[in-house]
Amino acid sequence: QVQLVESGGGLVQPGGSLRLSCEASGSINRINDMGWYRQAPGKERELVAYINSGGITNYADSVKGRFTISRDNAKNAVYLQMNGLKPEDTAVYYCNANIVVWLVGARDYWGQGTQVTVSS
Repeated sequence: QVQLVESGGGLVQPGGSLRLSCEASGSINRINDMGWYRQAPGKERELVAYINSGGITNYADSVKGRFTISRDNAKNAVYLQMNGLKPEDTAVYYCNANIVVWLVGARDYWGQGTQVTVSS
């Protein structure tokens, strides 16, 4: 089995910063794309940022210039550095990864979610 474990959420004031981390573990052959999604109350889950195995990144327009996604392939980890946080960034943030599992093949896996609250 494969697990994604997230950490780093919390309460921060507007303009502050947080760094989210997500590490994958289990019978991993290879990790393809990795990304972060978020879901605010009453809204659909949306893509925040993703990074492919070659390091190419893409961001939602609402976070460009403020958030940075990165990955450490040796640790099977993906990170989201969030600067200049706004109240509208408040949401549960989910890690996602497309993982090739030994004898199973490729499928998407999700973390459990971590709450980010931006408020004064």
